[in-house]
Amino acid sequence: MVDIRTTIGSLSLQNPTMLASGIMDEDAGSMHRMIDSGAGAIVTKSIGTHPREGYANPTVIELDHGLLNAMGLPNPGIDQYGEEIKKIKTTKVPLIGSIYAADAPEFTLLAQKMQHYGVSAVELNVSCPHAKHYGLEVGSDPVLLHDIIRNVKNHITLPVFVKVSPNIMNLSEIVQTIEDAGANGIVAINTVKAMAIDLQTKRPILANKTGGYSGKAIKPIGIRCVYDIAQTVDIPIIGVGGITTGLDAIEYLMAGASAVQIGSAVYYRGPEVFHLICQEIRTWMKKNKYTTITEIIGASFQ
Repeated sequence: MVDIRTTIGSLSLQNPTMLASGIMDEDAGSMHRMIDSGAGAIVTKSIGTHPREGYANPTVIELDHGLLNAMGLPNPGIDQYGEEIKKIKTTKVPLIGSIYAADAPEFTLLAQKMQHYGVSAVELNVSCPHAKHYGLEVGSDPVLLHDIIRNVKNHITLPVFVKVSPNIMNLSEIVQTIEDAGANGIVAINTVKAMAIDLQTKRPILANKTGGYSGKAIKPIGIRCVYDIAQTVDIPIIGVGGITTGLDAIEYLMAGASAVQIGSAVYYRGPEVFHLICQEIRTWMKKNKYTTITEIIGASFQ
């Protein structure tokens, strides 16, 4: 018998799979479907203080080995989305509220409202590669980031996770800042900044020109980032990027992640991907004589 339960600080998960932000988390109905499909936790769509339409089409294109998107953080705003959060009825599957903002007061307001609406933790999206003023400008500035995390931590009692980007040169400095500011965990990685050009029109395909690349192709980048982060900080890490199978998840766990988020694989394997990945993890653990997830976490350092 193998035990695939895991913890991220004070947060307990029945299994190490989490729905990543931006995939099937627009409303209570879609989130309940992911819960029923076996996700160990749900991360909401990234929500701002006010409604945002996002970018014009085309916003998503499928490439050979993944998806390229520039949605522009469309969302209904925190007050309207709060009504969807209230509809989530579960005690076993944590709901993590993803929020984005430009400064500490705005992040703090959003975090307080998320707590009021009943989420179990907050994820600070400071790493969107295609949202001006809300993404990399925030997540690559250690002083600003420290101020944001400290303010949020001072005003809510929930765990705070920070989602980092692979598109910055000072990743080591940033994750140390995140730990020093009191965050409870790091989510790595967000999508990789990328572009595709139409050969006929000779122009970028996405309306925003650049976007974020996700899917199988970015898994080695995510693994490297998690491995580096695990050697830099002591707080838990949630691995994200290109996880399609249980073996992908195990690789992230061995690199130092305590849990993994699933995004593009929901598109490729369907909502049942959570059940499938968990079963694949169990099968591998039985074959290799592991009984708990904790035996695998950070195994690459042993």
